[in-house]
Amino acid sequence: EMAMAHAVLEHNKTVDGKDSAAVEQFAKALQQMPMILADNAGYDSQELLGKLKAAHAQGESTCGLDFVQGGIADMQPLGIMESFRSKMSQLCSAAEAAEMIIRVDDIIKNAPRQRDGGM
Repeated sequence: EMAMAHAVLEHNKTVDGKDSAAVEQFAKALQQMPMILADNAGYDSQELLGKLKAAHAQGESTCGLDFVQGGIADMQPLGIMESFRSKMSQLCSAAEAAEMIIRVDDIIKNAPRQRDGGM
């Protein structure tokens, strides 16, 4: 997720206007997963996320959270990898769910006005 968030933030440098805010929020959403995992594991998520962001900014794209040692580590030697198809499916499902929520919210905001039944 951090590698994707870093790539999205890099892409955001080329995006203008309101679209830039949306791209930035998408990157923030991607960063929530490692933060939630760190919180649930009982670690200081802000500290670990800061270290992880710094590592990815320095080009260490295979770094991730090491909950055994309580820090960050290169995931490749640890044998931790994610399937591209699985990750793509998860992202598409999340984007579709977010889109449905936005559409429902838009429908509620633009609900038809009540009409008088009389003439």
